[in-house]
Formats: sequence, C-alpha cells, structure tokens
Amino acid sequence: MTELVLTILSQNTTDTNSGRAFMRLHKRFDSWDALAEAPVEEIEREIAVGGLAKQKAPRIKASLAAIREQRGSWDLDFLRDLPLDEAKAWLRELSGVGPKTAACVLMFALGLPALPVDTHVHRVAQRLGLVPPKATPEKAHDILESALDPELVYPLHISLIKHGRRLCRAQRPLCAECPLLDGCPAGQGFAGAQ
Repeated sequence: MTELVLTILSQNTTDTNSGRAFMRLHKRFDSWDALAEAPVEEIEREIAVGGLAKQKAPRIKASLAAIREQRGSWDLDFLRDLPLDEAKAWLRELSGVGPKTAACVLMFALGLPALPVDTHVHRVAQRLGLVPPKATPEKAHDILESALDPELVYPLHISLIKHGRRLCRAQRPLCAECPLLDGCPAGQGFAGAQ
C-alpha cells in the first residue's frame, strides 16, 4: 500500500515533492483506514506540497475504497501469486493507476519483474534504439519487459534511470562522456551536431 500511494503521489512531480506529500499523509493519518475514511478535501490539503492534489487525492481515496471492497484488507501480497499480466491488470483497475504505477508496485514492493517506464527510461530506451522512436511509454513497457530475462528487469530499470539523470539528459545530453556512444544511434547524431 505504501508503494501504491507513494507512486500515485509521484506522478508528474519530483521525488522530493512526492516524498514531502507522503510524509504529510503519514503524519496526519495513522492508518490506511483513517486515510480511506478522510474527506477528499482533507487529503488534498495534506498532499498539496506534492502538486496536482485535486487529481491525486480522489485517486488515492478511490483506490483505497476499491482495495478494501475487493480484498477486505490492505494486503496486496496476493498479487505475487498471480501471473504478471493479471497482477498488472488488477492494479490498473484502480483509479489513477497506469502501467508505470502498477509496475512500480509490482517491482519495488513485491519483487516481481515488472519494468516501470518513467521519462528517463523511456528517453534512454528510445535514444539507444531499444524501442522504436514513436513507441509510447505504455508500449515501451511491453517491448522492454518481453526482451529481458526477469532477473535483469530491476538492474536495467535502475541503470536506465541513473544514465538518464546523469548523462542522457532530456536537454543537452552529455554524449561525449557517454560510455554507450558507439552503440547509440541518437548519441551519434547529437555528437555529430556538436
């Protein structure tokens, strides 16, 4: 549940802002039951520091209500026993849960080989030619997961994020410093233009 709520809060904001919003929720509500029972306006106030509170508060509240109604508890460990596609589909039925959020919950909280595709992963995968240039983040999830052995999903995810933050930045990538330049179609173009 922690990973689910934190990942909803992380949508379209920085880790710092989503972390602040989560800590305010955690401090204000002492249980998932208390959060689920809170008025949406109260949730909004607590998560305002994270941005998009008017969208995220109702999503969190609706997701909690659906989980409690369907499962009768806050335990999502049952997802570990489902085939990966079924676990993803179950999570995606929740309000505000798309492919990235579902993959974050499955990989980080449950240790399953679901690959979250955030902006860094998407950008680096496109530049390296791992996914087609026009592939949406949703399509990139499927392409990358199907190409990887399950034990490589987590390390690749972490590596692509680090690479995207440090070198393969959205603006002014540092291609001249990149150890992947020789095999990077986009990097070759950037380096040639410099």
